[in-house]
Amino acid sequence: MNPLVMPPAPVPLPAEDVPAGGPGILVLGCAGGLAAGCHTSAFLLDDDVLLDAGSGVGRLTVDQMAAIDHVLLSHAHLDHVLALPLLADAVLGARRGRPPIQVYALPATLEVLRTHLFNHQLWPDFTRLPSAQAPVLALQPLAVGQALTLGARQRRIRVLPAAHSVPAVGYAVAGTGPGWWVYTGDTGPNPALWQALRHLPVRDLLVELTFGDDEADLARLSGHHCPASLRQDLAALRPQGADTRLWLSHFKPRPAGGAAAAPACPPVDWSALLGCPAAPLREGQHFALEA
Repeated sequence: MNPLVMPPAPVPLPAEDVPAGGPGILVLGCAGGLAAGCHTSAFLLDDDVLLDAGSGVGRLTVDQMAAIDHVLLSHAHLDHVLALPLLADAVLGARRGRPPIQVYALPATLEVLRTHLFNHQLWPDFTRLPSAQAPVLALQPLAVGQALTLGARQRRIRVLPAAHSVPAVGYAVAGTGPGWWVYTGDTGPNPALWQALRHLPVRDLLVELTFGDDEADLARLSGHHCPASLRQDLAALRPQGADTRLWLSHFKPRPAGGAAAAPACPPVDWSALLGCPAAPLREGQHFALEA
């Protein structure tokens, strides 16, 4: 079986080209690490809800960041939260007089943020700044299975189970159209997820694929997928997922001279490898969701 091959680096999306105000989900970042043209996980829902706060948030202007009223975090790892403290700092003045940005996550994730990030040592505590009475951020606990309604368009969002090396969740977002947009977050083999999706009409499924089959042991130890484990998981989605569009994310950037990038290595046929139609997710990709 072919090792995991990185897709070509996405074309950078300048901040001034990031659309705002239209219904749907914009991929700001979907890589599993930093490199030129690669930004870590962040998805903008409409213009006021952010799913994960990786380095992709840096594609937004300050005005666009100031419009965000809700942030949903999948887990506490740095590649998914690193832009949150910088966002808080950037919009401090622009949001003066407005309610705090509501940051939703598992209680264990929020505790990591309080203890190790917003501790006045690694970063100021923006849950108490500019004042304890009117902070720019407010931390809100959530639980697997919870249903939320957020944003100006009152989006219905469900919290999904994930199986990672730390407590983690994924999210499902409903449009008024034919199906749901699902983001698994970081997860390895996860029977509970497929059980949760069994009766949910999923149109777009964003699944992580961090490692190749040559790194299957590392994938298992770190709570990530490789093609072999993902193929087994996806079997649980069929036949009810026959119309689901599968998008692969969280690829690790590879050295240009590495074996995975060698000119003689043929491109991966992801659909054949995984046993269902599949394609790599791209930064700048937009998923339309009816308002």
